Amino acid sequence: MSEIKKVKIITADPSAIGLFGLAMVTLVASSEKLGWTHGTGLELPWAIFLGAAAQFYAATLDAKHNNTFGATAFAGYGLFWFSVAMTWMVQGGIFGETMQQAADPHQLGFAFVGYLIFTLFMTIGAMETNKVLFAIFFMINFLFIGLSGYTFGIAEHFTHQLAGWSEFIISMLSFYAAAASVLNVHFGRVFLPVGKPFGIFKK
Repeated sequence: MSEIKKVKIITADPSAIGLFGLAMVTLVASSEKLGWTHGTGLELPWAIFLGAAAQFYAATLDAKHNNTFGATAFAGYGLFWFSVAMTWMVQGGIFGETMQQAADPHQLGFAFVGYLIFTLFMTIGAMETNKVLFAIFFMINFLFIGLSGYTFGIAEHFTHQLAGWSEFIISMLSFYAAAASVLNVHFGRVFLPVGKPFGIFKK
C-alpha cells in the first residue's frame, strides 16, 4: 500500500525586498522629476534591478505563499519598471534613431492611464492589508494621475510636480514599510507599527 506524504516548503515573506526595491527606484526617479538630478541614464540600473527585478522576485515568492494580491502587485509594478527602463532606452536612441524618432509619447500616456486603473482597484485591496501599504497605493494613484496628465500635456508644470512629490512620498512610505517587514519579524514583536486593516470588505 503506497503512502502519500505532503511536504510543506516554507519561504520567507518577500514583502521587505519588494518594498525596498520600490523605495529605491522611486527615490531615484523622483530626484529627477523634482529637478534635484538630471537625465535618466543612471536611473536605468535602479529601474531594472530594484524597481523591476526585486519586485518581480518578490512576486514569485508571494505566488508560492498563495498570496494573489501580493504576487499581482509586485509583478504588475515590477513589469512596469521593466517597461519604463525600455522606454528610456528607446527615447535615448539605444535602439536606433528610427525608433527614437517614431516614438509617440501619447502611447506612454495611455500606458499610465492603464496603470492608474490597475492601481485604483489594487488600492481597494490594500485596505485589507495594513494602513501603511494602503497609503503607498493611495499615493501611487496620484503618481499616475500626474504622469498621465504630464504626458498628455495637461497642466504640465502642476502634473509633473504632482508626479515628483507623489513618487518621493511613495519612496519614504516604502522605506518605512520595508523596515517594518524586516524588524517586526526579526524582533518577534511590533517594532514599527503599520496599522490594522480597515476591516470594511473582508468578513
